[in-house]
Amino acid sequence: MKIAVIGAGRMGAIRTEDLVKVGADVTVFNRTLAGAKTLADKFNSQHGEISDIQKSKFDGYVVATATDSHIGLLDNLIPLGKPILCEKPISLTVEDTDSVIEVCKKFGTEIQVGFQRRFDPPISKAANLVAGGEVGTLYAMHMYAHDHLPSTLEFLEGSGSIYRDLHVHDFDLIRWITQSEISKVYATQAVREHKQYAKYDDADVSLISLTTASGVQVAITGTRHNPVGHDVRIEIFGSKDSISVGLNRKTPIHDIDAQLNFADIRYQGFIERFREAFAAETAAFYEFAQGKISNPCPPESAREALRVAIACEESIKTGGAVTIAH
Repeated sequence: MKIAVIGAGRMGAIRTEDLVKVGADVTVFNRTLAGAKTLADKFNSQHGEISDIQKSKFDGYVVATATDSHIGLLDNLIPLGKPILCEKPISLTVEDTDSVIEVCKKFGTEIQVGFQRRFDPPISKAANLVAGGEVGTLYAMHMYAHDHLPSTLEFLEGSGSIYRDLHVHDFDLIRWITQSEISKVYATQAVREHKQYAKYDDADVSLISLTTASGVQVAITGTRHNPVGHDVRIEIFGSKDSISVGLNRKTPIHDIDAQLNFADIRYQGFIERFREAFAAETAAFYEFAQGKISNPCPPESAREALRVAIACEESIKTGGAVTIAH
């Protein structure tokens, strides 16, 4: 299987490495040929001029570039009719996302969206326990999304907001785990420490209360800085069991009771925290491109998670709860 990876940055390197490991014939493209060559040489792969990507035949494509370049690349790739793995988000607007979905239908092209948390083994296990009824009737969920280090101004300029960039992963997982749409949200936020977020009307802390159509209540906290490390956890409470995901020796929080035997060094970033998930996600795309499995994360999932993020922004503006249907 010949796979084209577009982008030679951090995510392009991860996708290239993992595709090579599963046996794909990878060609790297990048806005600079030198960047493509450097990455390709590292993994004994091929590289090419990005302007030539449509001249070669590939069995699948990976879009691992900056968010603002996704739409332009997808416009060129979708008519080729081959499976595409696109890092989240497809776009920061619902309108552009809808346009991509419609064009995909026209050409019969399927896009797998890069929500890697679905492929994290503990999260996947928790979702299976819920689906299998082992947790019973779902009462509530608590979710924690705490970055290790604050974002740079360059990143913030194109990230959208804490909801579209960070919490969109949480919104996707809620829909996936509960198998229910999110119906209502109420959000608050603040700039507590890192003043660069105020420049873009963004926040370094957030708190979200939401409810699914099935009645599950979810509380989410977000911070753009955790001095101990990168902390992503979920707690799920039901009528038969209470389960925790992401609580292990490398969880970056200090235990005052000193009974949990935490490691000296904790997760230092999202790549380390979800490296196994990225590998599983890439392997799933390779199987998807071969026609062995159905699309594990279609673009409609990205659309719905984005709508919830926008509803959170509307809640901030109005100071009240927002119904997603509106």
